[in-house]
Amino acid sequence: MKTKAKSANVQYVSIDESHAGQRLDNYLLSKLKGSGRSLVYRIVRKGEVRVNKRRAKPSYRLALGDEIRIPPLHLAEKTESVSVPSRLMGTLEASILYEDDDFLVLNKPPGLAVHGGSGLSLGIIEALRAMRPHAPFLELIHRLDRDTSGLLMLAKSRPILLEMQSLLRGSGVKKTYLCVLVGQWKGGGRWVEASLSKTARRGRERLMTVDEKSGDAARSRFKPLRHFQEHTLVEAIIATGRTHQIRVHAASLGHPVVGDTKYGDFSANRCARAQGLKRQFLHASTVEFRLPISGKRYAFEASLPADLKNYLEKMK
Repeated sequence: MKTKAKSANVQYVSIDESHAGQRLDNYLLSKLKGSGRSLVYRIVRKGEVRVNKRRAKPSYRLALGDEIRIPPLHLAEKTESVSVPSRLMGTLEASILYEDDDFLVLNKPPGLAVHGGSGLSLGIIEALRAMRPHAPFLELIHRLDRDTSGLLMLAKSRPILLEMQSLLRGSGVKKTYLCVLVGQWKGGGRWVEASLSKTARRGRERLMTVDEKSGDAARSRFKPLRHFQEHTLVEAIIATGRTHQIRVHAASLGHPVVGDTKYGDFSANRCARAQGLKRQFLHASTVEFRLPISGKRYAFEASLPADLKNYLEKMK
């Protein structure tokens, strides 16, 4: 990566192979030590960051040779000394299911955001980096919603990150979720193919909606596992990784995820809260894939956390 100064304050950075394929927002977060995700989004949205002299979205994937304009920013000097509360540190250490030179995999507890931003100074990725100060590289391979529990994978090298991103863009990773849906599911398993876009708004909050004209292709499979009086325990497999994909697809079928405050059923959620469920019943349960370069196969499984187990017991 070459950096050249065309002015005293503005930086112009040329992207080399080590950063090709990385999202623009993640690259800026690693480049602008001390910045938060909200700051990065703001300077990108205002056009202060340019890619090849043009505006770009935070999700833009950097390409070899791209020239990035980075505006001058006054950032805090102490950026490496992130203080992780001892309770959070213990929770994360206890949640780690697997770790080697390539991967760190944990059973993410509910209620923890995967990264800081939007008023949250510390997320899982920032905490883990602080807990492993000598690790040369640590990046999220994918994300989970704050209230979703289950398997969360991190890469410990850029080649592994790029390899996994390539697998995720194709069909090389099989991810299954467990969720409880409102209502009695009729029939067996079925595929849902409905394109999604982030166009709807509820106040200041943006929502994903089914949009067959301009949305991004999204494909999910739902398979009923157990029927209860008013709900159905379902296994969901996603062939694509769109934002809130399972939740929106389930709601589009008339069977929203129990506890989902964005796309769910208000009455059903109120009953679920009365029975002790304080969040959406959505858990990333298994991940399977094979690395093309090494040929090594991986399979991870995360057990249901206590709050979801207790809710299933009450439904019986």
